[in-house]
Amino acid sequence: MLDQLEAIAERFDEVAQQIVQPEAVSDQKRFMKLSKEYKDLEKIVTEYRAYTQVLQEIDNAKEIIATEKDAEFREMAKGELDELTPRRDTMEETLKEMLIPKDPNDSKNVILEVRGGTGGDEAAIFAGDIFRMYQRFCEKMGWKMSLVDFTEGSSGGYKEIITEIEGEDVYGKLKFESGVHRVQRVPATETQGRIHTSAASVAVLPEAEEVDVDISMNDIRKDTFCSSGAGGQSVNTTYSAVRLTHIPTGMVVQCQDERSQLKNFDKALTVLRSRIYEMELQKHNDAIASQRKTMVGSGDRSDKIRTYNYPQSRVTDHRIGMTTHNLSAVMDGDIGDFIEQLRIAENAERLKDGAVM
Repeated sequence: MLDQLEAIAERFDEVAQQIVQPEAVSDQKRFMKLSKEYKDLEKIVTEYRAYTQVLQEIDNAKEIIATEKDAEFREMAKGELDELTPRRDTMEETLKEMLIPKDPNDSKNVILEVRGGTGGDEAAIFAGDIFRMYQRFCEKMGWKMSLVDFTEGSSGGYKEIITEIEGEDVYGKLKFESGVHRVQRVPATETQGRIHTSAASVAVLPEAEEVDVDISMNDIRKDTFCSSGAGGQSVNTTYSAVRLTHIPTGMVVQCQDERSQLKNFDKALTVLRSRIYEMELQKHNDAIASQRKTMVGSGDRSDKIRTYNYPQSRVTDHRIGMTTHNLSAVMDGDIGDFIEQLRIAENAERLKDGAVM
């Protein structure tokens, strides 16, 4: 492990020198790549250098215990050793985890898409509940959420809602949320008090930048239309809403949240680029026979990652067998424990596969 860490420290020093060179500063793509690498390596190198300092202090304490004739000095060194040893062990575990190859997408912003699945009006209402859960979580994390497009359900909630989320390591935390979420409860429209099962699908796409996906504007058809949602007097009077069609794939994205046609175009293009990036990423994963935990299902209730049972106030994540009986807190955005346990499970699998030597 120490050889691995030393090689990383050497690479960090190389990047630190390269990033300030005029040729790197003038090449935007290269500068962005080096900046990202510098930021990723900085955390582990800082931890590694603190770890080597602790190792040095342990060696010094052991030497004093072995050679010092003064009993008081030896006793002080023993006390210091007792403090340093558990600190060293903790730092070793932290470094092992940091050495696990990181998903290069983890630091990206995301496009979050929530859709009502099986269950009609109740599914749309539940999709709205799930979306508000993510809103609350984003507020707790200090992330910025921007609406891209939505279609409301006839009885409330959303048939579909798409947002952009910006912040630190957003994809790294939210990627585990992709999949089908199932709800068991008595709908407001149910007159006989029967429990219904409905579903909503969640897609978390890493936001692709121009350097990630090269889309030819010749392959995109742009249509404009009048906005139909909230937005003041300009709604329905100006062609500010934008619909983009990617001709090679048939993908269609629209945005009407902003009053400016240009802003709507930029948002729609971001979503389109991210969907194409996700599609290519899935092809890559399939090619290496890698089954992603976060695959998005069809929206059918049988293809589920998590169940929200209202009568028993129970939430169960079926991938890791984790259950909590505090549904109200979860629906208020308290999903950090699920995300952390999923992250730990994923890292444990990588360690088992020998990711860290």
